[in-house]
Amino acid sequence: MRILMIVTSHDKMGDTGHKTGIWLEELAAPYFRFRDAGAEITLASPKGGEPPLDPNSQVPDALTEATKRFEGDEAAQKAFANTVTLDGLNADDFDAIFYPGGHGPLWDLATDAKSIALIEAFVAQDKPVAAVCHGPAALVNAKTKDGKPLVAGKKVTGFTNDEEKAVGLEKVVPLLIEDEFKKQGGLYERGDMWASYAVVDGKLVTGQNPGSSDATADEVMKLLGK
Repeated sequence: MRILMIVTSHDKMGDTGHKTGIWLEELAAPYFRFRDAGAEITLASPKGGEPPLDPNSQVPDALTEATKRFEGDEAAQKAFANTVTLDGLNADDFDAIFYPGGHGPLWDLATDAKSIALIEAFVAQDKPVAAVCHGPAALVNAKTKDGKPLVAGKKVTGFTNDEEKAVGLEKVVPLLIEDEFKKQGGLYERGDMWASYAVVDGKLVTGQNPGSSDATADEVMKLLGK
């Protein structure tokens, strides 16, 4: 079982002067869900090398058992420091693709042609495509083979407008996932703010927020028969 996890390389929160990147829990929790089930994981990012972590995801309130384990795990740290670029990655070589969030993907993965091509290839091969929180931004420009938005007519979730407003960034981000999915004909669903909520439609799996990281990964495992 081989899983490709693609993370953001973007570290600036618009022109606010604040840093962003990956939300650590959204990487760490699925990473260990997959690894503990015996998966071989490839970590990749648009620029390769060590990607940026959102500093807010490393404050004490944001830490979980998974984040602490990730920061103390030699193999995880080595993989994180050496993410591969998207060049040459092929859907043929993996069983599923997973996008952690953090605000970074809104700026780079939403429009990254190589990432979009990978998503479309996984869809064409009927393999699980999953994303959590702001990770679903990677889906917004992906299309089906007949040229329709990938999410059109599909049940999806992602960081809600209310959650974006609660963190005070609704005017900073380049797109709001909830609005974008609805605009594209996605059947957007949501749970309570900050509560775990994951949605499955065929082989497409999306999670609403950081607290949905485990649930989103678990749904991928179910699709892979684990």
